[in-house]
Amino acid sequence: MSEDPPSTQAGGRRAAAPGPRPSEAVRRARRRTAGPSRAGRNLPAAIGVGVALMAIVLVGLFFMPLALVAVVAAFSVLGSWEVSRALAVKDIHIPMPPLYAGAAVMPFAAYYGGPEALCFALVATGLALLVYTCLEPGRDAGRRAMSGIFVLSWVPLFISFALLLLDEPDGAFKVATMLLLVVSNDTFGYLVGVLFGKHPMAPKISPKKSWEGFAGSVGGAIVVGVLCSVLILHLQWWFGLVLAIATVAASTAGDLAESMVKRELGIKDMSNLLPGHGGVMDRLDSITFAAPVGYLLAVLLAPGAG
Repeated sequence: MSEDPPSTQAGGRRAAAPGPRPSEAVRRARRRTAGPSRAGRNLPAAIGVGVALMAIVLVGLFFMPLALVAVVAAFSVLGSWEVSRALAVKDIHIPMPPLYAGAAVMPFAAYYGGPEALCFALVATGLALLVYTCLEPGRDAGRRAMSGIFVLSWVPLFISFALLLLDEPDGAFKVATMLLLVVSNDTFGYLVGVLFGKHPMAPKISPKKSWEGFAGSVGGAIVVGVLCSVLILHLQWWFGLVLAIATVAASTAGDLAESMVKRELGIKDMSNLLPGHGGVMDRLDSITFAAPVGYLLAVLLAPGAG
């Protein structure tokens, strides 16, 4: 008995004839646009969102400071929501009303009242979390309250240091320099890591982060930091060198810290609010650690660096 022709299936129905195969150029184009890049990102979306966010921040930084404070407060609330939502995966339910209130108030306290007001807002919100948790029905009150204080310290407190830095002499330029260094850390680390990355930096936490990428981050940030220090801040070159190395170390630590939290919780992204980036915290992870470092270095070193 002869076999069925290729166009006929076992049940007697005729299979649809295959269409013309796309050319190699078309297949390459589809691969470029269909999914994330080698580093796990949708690169065009990531670049577009990153540029838009940077434009909003820079406009607020130099022309509308109060609008910038409002943007920081919004990011503070959204970041707190994302981390709290992620912790709920492990059945840790943080009391949200006091957390949201503190996350919204702390950036304004830092901008208008300085470090003292920021510390007062942190303590007041922490007490409100403890009281609210005690009044709520349910178990694990201590764990929920301490988790709320953890989120409060990680997101609203750390990000508010950027507004403390804004109040320093030439504060707008110092904040802009800090942000440029964070962007340099991400950009040069991404490019060098994609092209040359072979040795994982922390394979159990962030497998795609390599020592080669970290070296690229340090080298690129040093160039940007020294140029900004001399040309924009009018400080000695070594301040830019120290600021660049410290910012890269802090940004990398912040990135790894968030990756560790996500891995412990078993999630990929905090949310999908920002196309190509994941959640707000996937963009704030570096800034939350870099902002306190930038503020401390500006206070300790910048006044005597000129």
